Amino acid sequence: MTEQDRLTILIGNIKGGAGKTTVATHLAGAFAGAWLRTAIADCDRQRSSLRWLERRPPTVAPIQGLDWSRKTGEVPDTVERLVIDAPAAMRAGDAKDLVTLADIIIVPILPSVMDQDATALYLDKIGEIKSVRKNRRIVVLIGNRIRLGTNSATELDRFAAGRGLELSARLRDTQLYATAAQRGLTVFELGGSRAAEYQAEWAGLLRLAGCPAATPAP
Repeated sequence: MTEQDRLTILIGNIKGGAGKTTVATHLAGAFAGAWLRTAIADCDRQRSSLRWLERRPPTVAPIQGLDWSRKTGEVPDTVERLVIDAPAAMRAGDAKDLVTLADIIIVPILPSVMDQDATALYLDKIGEIKSVRKNRRIVVLIGNRIRLGTNSATELDRFAAGRGLELSARLRDTQLYATAAQRGLTVFELGGSRAAEYQAEWAGLLRLAGCPAATPAP
């Protein structure tokens, strides 16, 4: 596996609480469930993704953890999908380094004016990086904790359109994400019709991220 063959996805936003770790762990879980050799690089000092991996049972698809909380490290040659969980606070140099590594940049955003303001600053910040400015990186938004049909959800669609970006997923708020995280799992690894409803909301994003159909949960 060469760096050119590997797909690297950066999950970033300067707004804390937007759901970066939830998105990162779920993408990694979907990739691993599709039998792709997957790693999460955790850049946050809180190491939330790595702690999630510690809770992950041995009966589900394995995911390798990379501790990048102090500095960017090496990626094993065997890794086919690398998911980078970026910290909320990043220096300009750190942001540039992570964006340079990424093929796709996914920006989670909550449906609130404050989150839109913070996300706009982040988009402006990475937009100054040459690879993004020259459209050499795919940048997409994910609406997180959405209540469909509300004014805030409509405003979020307008925000994305105003930035010329795709809102590639609209993830509704549910306790299933917290339930899964406590067990080191994702909603893709939870069984039942209720989990299947929330799994479906990821379909467009997974296609964009080059994820084939994952093995369904029993």
